[in-house]
Amino acid sequence: MKRKISIIGSTGSIGTQTLEVIEKLHDDFEIISLAGGKNVDLLNKQIAKFKPKSVCISEKSENLNPCGAKVLYGDEGLEEICSNKENDIIVVAVSGKIGLRPTLKAIENGIDIALANKETLVMAGDIVMKRAKNAGVKILPVDSEHSAIFQCIHGESEKVDRLIITASGGPFLHKSIEEIKNATVEQALAHPRWNMGRKITVDSATLMNKGLEIIEAHHLFDMDYDRINVVIHPQSYVHSAIEYKDGSILAQIGVPSMHLPIQYAICYPERPQGIKSRSFSFADAQKFEFLKPDFEKFPCPALAYEAGRTGGSATTCMNAANEEAVYAFLEGKITLYDIYTTVEKIYRQHNVVKNPNIDEIFEIDNEIRAKTRELFK
Repeated sequence: MKRKISIIGSTGSIGTQTLEVIEKLHDDFEIISLAGGKNVDLLNKQIAKFKPKSVCISEKSENLNPCGAKVLYGDEGLEEICSNKENDIIVVAVSGKIGLRPTLKAIENGIDIALANKETLVMAGDIVMKRAKNAGVKILPVDSEHSAIFQCIHGESEKVDRLIITASGGPFLHKSIEEIKNATVEQALAHPRWNMGRKITVDSATLMNKGLEIIEAHHLFDMDYDRINVVIHPQSYVHSAIEYKDGSILAQIGVPSMHLPIQYAICYPERPQGIKSRSFSFADAQKFEFLKPDFEKFPCPALAYEAGRTGGSATTCMNAANEEAVYAFLEGKITLYDIYTTVEKIYRQHNVVKNPNIDEIFEIDNEIRAKTRELFK
């Protein structure tokens, strides 16, 4: 029987690669819904090829060709997709806070989630994971680092002593602070290893993506922050690792590719051949380099550790300020290094709410975004 699947963010980097995986495994999947961004031309091609029952776009477009599919719009459309219990699994592949409500709606309807949206757990990890557990819903990580940890743990979390999250170091690993301060948008988007969306690529340049992944890992694997470490691994062959209580370390290794973690998430617990990554050769790799992260040059992960340990609305605040600062950088309003100084300034001003409910989280998120944008005027 085919597994029925919907993709929120089908025209983005993860969404398009998910469809490549599904195309290879076409006998195993049926697409129920696709929700795309502003790239209507690409969405039209996806609709024609995969023939979903419904499609969702942010606003009406005369260029959309639904090919008979039901057309949905905006946040309400996303929630309708995630309320359709015909789905076996939903891939949440959008970037930013837009991923949170659809994720909660899918949980409410007992639908498993392949999660590629960092902000969902950073904003409301306690609430999301508690609701998922109570509903018996699986949250399957799509990020390569969390997928690696998930594959290594393999149901033996009680035996794990430490999580080791790897980072490529981004485009400025060997640059000076002055060079980072004067970096252009083009330089920040020139990631040496991964082809990702613009927002997450900038986060990689500041290492804030690693900070967000630390918080995600805390929620996904119920691990104390003191037992989550980051190591710089420029070659990106080791996608992450775990250390067992006896000192043994297990790592997931392969060539840099998002197809494998996507495929593992949407096919779990099966492991079909599907899109097989190019075979990894230890001999050809020659060198595995590991470096201690420089939190003076890249201070964002240290701030994320602090926000995670503080808990409550601290991570919501940090995430909202960072997202707005990244957009301001991409628009040429601030420098790359201003992203950190902006986030820290807003974070220090925030009065933390210890146990916010979901409405309070969105209120705080909106408030922080408004305060952050005010700084750029």
